[in-house]
Amino acid sequence: MTPAPATAPGRTATPVPRRAATTLVTLVVPLVVMVATVALALSWRDRLPDPVASHWGPDGVDGASSFAGLVSIVPLLGLPAAVLAWWFAFAAGRSALSRRTAAAIALWTSTFACAMTVVTLSAQLDVDHWSQARDLDGGLALAFAVPVVVALLGAWVTPGDGPAPAASPVPDSAPRLALPDGGQAAWVRRVDWVHPAVIVAIVVGFSALMGAITRSWWFPVTIGAFLLAVLVGLSGWTVTVDGRGLVAKARLPRPRLVLPLDEVEHAEVVDVHPLREFGGWGLRVGLGGRVGLVVRSGEALEVTRTGGRRVVVTVDDAATGAALLNTLAARARG
Repeated sequence: MTPAPATAPGRTATPVPRRAATTLVTLVVPLVVMVATVALALSWRDRLPDPVASHWGPDGVDGASSFAGLVSIVPLLGLPAAVLAWWFAFAAGRSALSRRTAAAIALWTSTFACAMTVVTLSAQLDVDHWSQARDLDGGLALAFAVPVVVALLGAWVTPGDGPAPAASPVPDSAPRLALPDGGQAAWVRRVDWVHPAVIVAIVVGFSALMGAITRSWWFPVTIGAFLLAVLVGLSGWTVTVDGRGLVAKARLPRPRLVLPLDEVEHAEVVDVHPLREFGGWGLRVGLGGRVGLVVRSGEALEVTRTGGRRVVVTVDDAATGAALLNTLAARARG
């Protein structure tokens, strides 16, 4: 993730909020976890074989490396992720989703590196030779589960966006929809990233392949079930524009996008290139901290919010959605 320039021509720079909290959650906490992990590994040094076991295959441990080489994974993997995620959030985290995504990435990556290191070393404490290392078994499951929990907690404790009502009217140049005085309207569209059947086929195939390779089924099945729930839950979204503003909800309760009407500065139709602007598809954070619900290239509804925040949703009939949102926002201003 690389922050784009903070402002476009003609726009006023908006300071990035919550920088102290961002630094604490996205940088300081991962650093503390990594330092603690390295300290723990060093305290175990005299109880470990030399070299240490570093790889397990279907028939058990089958590879070794130096102690320093194994432990170096912690800073080599976790430190760049934490620094890059912190820098992105510090420079471009104007929206809560941007800051929470950065926190989750930094915490998951650093915690995963630490958890794998601890599990790997603990499996060979007090053995004479690396080939005598014990199976990872449940430790491997913990090494995958703990980082997910930590990342979710980090995203949860990252401060959100406070109320920020717009102080200026919706520009006259923004498209409008003709509504009678006092008339109500709503615009609803489905946004589908990929059909659930495709996800089921891919995840089941992946789990079966992993089970055949590892000759163990509980772990591939557990990971597959988790991936299936998350991917299917995030594969379809309902986008609504009404008196609340713009709301985009997935099949899962979270995450969701909520753009209050009083924070909408204006909406317009733009052309989106997912790879170039967001690095892929799905719920993304792109250049400059722009948030995108991106399922395809082409027409999209872009909403400029207060605080320099922008949200993009690739959806059919974006022109109607933008016009209605502008109309309702202007009406709400009085």
